[in-house]
Amino acid sequence: MNQNSLTAQQVHQWQPFALPADALTPMQRAQARAERAGQWHSSQYLGRRWAIGCVALEITQRCNLDCTLCYLSESSQALKDLPLVEIFRRVDLIHAHYGPGTDVQVTGGDPTLRDAGELVQIVAYVNAKGMRSSLFTNGILAERELLAALAKAGLTDVAFHVDMTQQRKGYASELELNVVRECYIEAARGLPLRVFFNTTVFDGNFQEITALAAFFVRHADVVKLASFQLQADSGRGVLHSRGYAIDADSVQARISAGAGRQLAFAAGTVGHHDCNRSAFTLVSNGRVHNLLDDTDYAQRLLNETCDVPIDRARKWRTAWRFAAVGLRRPALLLRSIRYFAGLAWRMRGDFMRARGQVTNLGFFIHNFMDAKHLQCDRVEACSFMVMTAEGPLSMCIHNAKRDAYLLTPVATATPDGQQWWSPISGQFSLEKPPTRPVMLDKKTARGRAREIKGGKSIPVEVIE
Repeated sequence: MNQNSLTAQQVHQWQPFALPADALTPMQRAQARAERAGQWHSSQYLGRRWAIGCVALEITQRCNLDCTLCYLSESSQALKDLPLVEIFRRVDLIHAHYGPGTDVQVTGGDPTLRDAGELVQIVAYVNAKGMRSSLFTNGILAERELLAALAKAGLTDVAFHVDMTQQRKGYASELELNVVRECYIEAARGLPLRVFFNTTVFDGNFQEITALAAFFVRHADVVKLASFQLQADSGRGVLHSRGYAIDADSVQARISAGAGRQLAFAAGTVGHHDCNRSAFTLVSNGRVHNLLDDTDYAQRLLNETCDVPIDRARKWRTAWRFAAVGLRRPALLLRSIRYFAGLAWRMRGDFMRARGQVTNLGFFIHNFMDAKHLQCDRVEACSFMVMTAEGPLSMCIHNAKRDAYLLTPVATATPDGQQWWSPISGQFSLEKPPTRPVMLDKKTARGRAREIKGGKSIPVEVIE
């Protein structure tokens, strides 16, 4: 075993981060984590621009699909939705750990299965804390009316997850699913939301990633981020380890082929370099141009503007803030003028043919780890957390022992004082109920448990 690999006992002992007792800022703590993992360098965004990449807020474990590579617990369909009071407490915890401006993924399961009024309240609460909220959904119930209500409540982004692992009926290939993607694009068109798409890359669609990237380029007027998540073995589902051809380099090459040029994925890192890659582009006349392909300039821009707040909803405000920094730092301003003048010159033909129309499109690659092959430095430098009842935890660690958190009764404050809430019954009680396995049947079974015979109920093992 690699000396950097976590043993089963170490995974078992790994705990969520407690509320800090030191005087360090969230950014300083993020820098310290990157340093411990050997990931602190001039291109590192974690600890410079962001204290964390994003935090998942799982508001339900229920889902209306049954994915072959699902990361959810096998007991997910049998669990009750967290009460609003507990969800609001977890939003408070996110704010306490990482501060305003944090990206909060409102997710599940599929969050649209919750009552629409409650979903709007959750988004509004995140917004009231000065944090950015993104809805992560398979899109089946994300109708335009709901998206408009959520946008009004402060939702910043909507991320649609669509791929062949979801076993949507009537679609035989990844490219056939573009019909679904186009429907979702039209549902969000014109709303004040940034539209993302998530795609799990696995053996069944690896050959289609080039054409899929080209699809996102063609729809860059609405789509602002295309995220590709590499297959990982969560220990559940019916698919497990990926083929040897699928890695970050091969997926990057296919995305670049679909974009029609070599994309600059090396301009910056968020967290561990083995986990995340991102490329930022401009699209004009259907052609893609790297926004930041000069690594030295990208590093300088990051280091000299890392404290400038970025308002994604009001781009003019962000542009003004960067201009103000340039006026205070003439050398950076001159370098920026030269760089973007060169970019504009290279784009001049497309810019003229498109009559001045330019839009932005980001590409992101996330390389999740197998649940039984977690590496200490990657967990230490993790930029993707999930908020548990006790605090934030690396998503990969959380995926490795989900039931230890999901099946445990939660102590939460109610108008009648602190009470215990049971995820199995959905009821509050004054005394802590025992943690126990969930009995699954044909209706609630997921992952390996779906292979039950004769409808006989089976227990889900709980690893505490």
